[in-house]
Amino acid sequence: MDAIMQGLQWFIGLGSNVFLPIIILVIALIFGVKPGKAFISGITVGIGSIGLGLVIDLLSSTLGQAIQTMGESYGVALNILDVGCGVGGPLAFSTTIGILLIPLSLVFNFLFIGLGLTKTLNVDIWNFWFPGFLGLVAWSVSGNIFVGIIASVVAVMLQWLLADIFQDKISRFFGFPGIAISHMMALSGAALAAPMNWIMDRIPGLNKLNADAETLTKRFGIFGDTVVMGLIIGAVVGVAARYDAAGIGTLAMSTAAVMKIMPKMVAMFMEGLMPVAEAAKEFASRHLGGKTVNIGMDAALTVGHPTVMSTALILVPVSLILALVLPGNRVLPFGELAFYAFGICLMIPFFNGNMVRSLIGCTVYMILCLYLSNWLAPVVTEVFQLAHFDVGSTGLVTFVLSGLWPVALFVLAVTYLGPWGLLVVAAVVVVLMIYVT
Repeated sequence: MDAIMQGLQWFIGLGSNVFLPIIILVIALIFGVKPGKAFISGITVGIGSIGLGLVIDLLSSTLGQAIQTMGESYGVALNILDVGCGVGGPLAFSTTIGILLIPLSLVFNFLFIGLGLTKTLNVDIWNFWFPGFLGLVAWSVSGNIFVGIIASVVAVMLQWLLADIFQDKISRFFGFPGIAISHMMALSGAALAAPMNWIMDRIPGLNKLNADAETLTKRFGIFGDTVVMGLIIGAVVGVAARYDAAGIGTLAMSTAAVMKIMPKMVAMFMEGLMPVAEAAKEFASRHLGGKTVNIGMDAALTVGHPTVMSTALILVPVSLILALVLPGNRVLPFGELAFYAFGICLMIPFFNGNMVRSLIGCTVYMILCLYLSNWLAPVVTEVFQLAHFDVGSTGLVTFVLSGLWPVALFVLAVTYLGPWGLLVVAAVVVVLMIYVT
């Protein structure tokens, strides 16, 4: 057992840019892709992953630094620190639950596909961290590691269900046939965007406003172009962070570059995935009685969309203002400010790319997340202590946009019903899986 755990830790330690191409290669071979083509697919996905990582690193090192400077200026009375999703993977995979979840999830995933309970084959192993984190939450609340392991398995089931429910809408909006986004952090927002859009459809005046990227470009000329919007937003953030002229100019150009380069990196990622997605369909048709199989991937594929990026950038100052004015809020948005695109990206398809609805809906979501992050801060802090994971803070820590309603669901289930609460959640998930598929 120790050897297996060490092997899994070694594999994860290779980094997603190494283990993701290997996984894609193996999955492609299983689905009958010719070895040469499978190898090229794996390498292309790896190159796309590196490209996305470089763009995200550029975003973090320029815009992220500016945003942190802004956040520090407003943090006097906000004494709960948002540590951000970046520490989620290292936290989860430093624990027994996080490592065990990798083989457990893959085995159960193939079983559920075979039984026709899910259409999502999730190969996005790095983002297993979130179900692993939910397992740690259940362990923390119950004091029992076995309850935590059960919770992590229930969490991946919930992940597949949400991926299946939203796959068609997301795939059509972003143009990703055969792909499902299985990133729980992003899926959590999508679950609330659909009802919010239904409400907006019934609000007079608001239901007539349409401001997608194409409409903005037609109406405002070059100022509606996403690259120019990135340039302007970067400059505004630079001014707010009190940068000098050189710093403002560099930040503005870097943000514009992200808006231009990100879609191209996503296109390369998809170039590698498409042969695998097509082979998965053929494999399912031949061996699974015609069942649909979608490849579950990271939300990074969607964050390059112009409305996603524009909304995420505007949400930064909005969230800081909300943190200051919301009654009873003690959370300083900090660690996730530069990664808002991952939290709200799957909400945008349900607003049909409409910037007005996206900003309203994502702002409402931010308010909910801020209050949930306040309430869950003691539990999240205890999880870090349980894992002996140092985040450089002696006070309370939390997450802001890392899919907090599933965390709240698991905390309530385990607190009031113990392990039976998880079984109730699992039963509801299975019933919904049967209905959805």
